Amino acid sequence: MEWEKEITNRSNSISRMIHPTTNDFNLIGINHWDAPVEIREKFSLDAAKKKLFLDGARREGIDSIFIVSTCNRTEILANGATTKELIRLLTTYSNGNLDEFHKYGFELDGNLAIEHLFKVATGLDSQILGDLQIVKQVKEGYELSASEGMISGEMHRLMQHVFRAHKRSRNETSLGQGAATVAYAAVQFASKTFDNLQSKNILLVGTGKIGKVTCKNLINLGASKLTLINRTRDRAEFVADKFNLEVADMDRLPEQIADADLVIVATGASEPVIRPEHMQPSMESPKFKVMLDLSVPRNIDPNVATLDFVDVANMDMLGDVTDEAYRKREKEIPLVKKIIDEELSDYSLWLNEQRVVPTIKALTRKFELIREDELNFFRNKILNEDQEKVEKLTRRIVNKIAAYSIEHLRDHHQSEDVTKMVEDMFKLQPDEDK
Repeated sequence: MEWEKEITNRSNSISRMIHPTTNDFNLIGINHWDAPVEIREKFSLDAAKKKLFLDGARREGIDSIFIVSTCNRTEILANGATTKELIRLLTTYSNGNLDEFHKYGFELDGNLAIEHLFKVATGLDSQILGDLQIVKQVKEGYELSASEGMISGEMHRLMQHVFRAHKRSRNETSLGQGAATVAYAAVQFASKTFDNLQSKNILLVGTGKIGKVTCKNLINLGASKLTLINRTRDRAEFVADKFNLEVADMDRLPEQIADADLVIVATGASEPVIRPEHMQPSMESPKFKVMLDLSVPRNIDPNVATLDFVDVANMDMLGDVTDEAYRKREKEIPLVKKIIDEELSDYSLWLNEQRVVPTIKALTRKFELIREDELNFFRNKILNEDQEKVEKLTRRIVNKIAAYSIEHLRDHHQSEDVTKMVEDMFKLQPDEDK
């Protein structure tokens, strides 16, 4: 993407004398650990409010910031802004006030702020350990700010380490396997996919034990447009009467699927209950929908997932339901923390190396100017057919010579004396290259 190129280029504009550190990062937030839902919803930021927030931050001179806002958390990370500035912005563009934030919110700076972001993205800070969806929401917040030109080179590099830590936590540990309960995981999955369940059409197929608990959890999260279908209608009506819900017959399944934004299937059937032929009305008038299969064997035919407007999640994605599975994930926490420490250490090293970037740029530019001057002096003495060969040869020579100095600068990036020696030796003015 173009904004990624701009971010990478921007990261090379750092002065040696004023270089970034992890102390430049600050984070504030409201999340499920300390704030009840009625408080969290006040601080929640929808797409329009996020845009207003970023515009407000830009007007205040903050140019590197992003927001993660879900049903369980609203958190803001910034590079080069104080926590007071961030709190003022949050209370300005949300429905929460200062007293509520100071009672339920938190502030982190420096390494603590960055470590928290790593924990959020890897699922260590989630209500369900090893959360499957949070990294997607982190990416969405980051990409929104990037598209607005509000991600610095330092923030961009940090996010690459954050996403790598998430990927490593999934590849090198079993943290992402399993969920505390299927019913709980299902409604959490749904609430993270859709910001507001109140406005969504939800179809629940199956009203057995898991179906009933899922139904109750959905209602507790504000779902109201909920329709139940069960092979035995009487059982569906028994559950529906408790919560004042709609019931549909099984032969109306295709039409109900077409109307639904979220379909949850939890039956004891040994064969798929939802098959490709049931999707025909949906294909005639497609709209995005999420379908959760809480059954083993699967009750949603795998071919349904090939439709481009459908996201299907099965038990492999939602995870194991047993407490033993949760304890296994819990044992992975030290391994994930070690991954976080490694990625944070690599990022800190990269930040420290940035102090020599202006000198490196000035050095390579100086060598290139010397090469160009000498080439221009001898150009008339070189045959036309040899011009390209000489160009390549001189460039290779210059690059190899420069490589030794660049390597030495990087190896001694913490030494101002080494940097100054190189600048004096070659009469460099790195500040002009910013």
